[in-house]
Amino acid sequence: MIGYVTMGTNDLPRAVAFYDALFGAMGGKRFMEHEGVFVAWVTDPKGAGLSVTKPFDGQPATVGNGVMVALDAPNPAEVDRLHALALSLGGTDEGAPGPRGDSFYCAYFRDLDGNKLNFFCFTGG
Repeated sequence: MIGYVTMGTNDLPRAVAFYDALFGAMGGKRFMEHEGVFVAWVTDPKGAGLSVTKPFDGQPATVGNGVMVALDAPNPAEVDRLHALALSLGGTDEGAPGPRGDSFYCAYFRDLDGNKLNFFCFTGG
């Protein structure tokens, strides 16, 4: 259903370094960029993407309250690994890895600009 998600940043080089490392660990790579304006990544050329950009209107980027981007992981171990990587890259913890309900496993974090994301997987149950 989701084609792509775009999040604002006030420091594009810093955001790009964060997501290059994080998405590289997921097998992702850049698929589109306009130097100094935005960069977008995918893990599957036919799947959804995520991009960061300086706001088009020239105003400072702000975090959307209640907005979150969920990133699919294949299993709980990968959720744990990627969450730890996000924190080691300077992200902040918003919810430790663990089960939420009977069949959902996830971990929440904020990126360097304060955008909220999570890694998740379904575990059956």
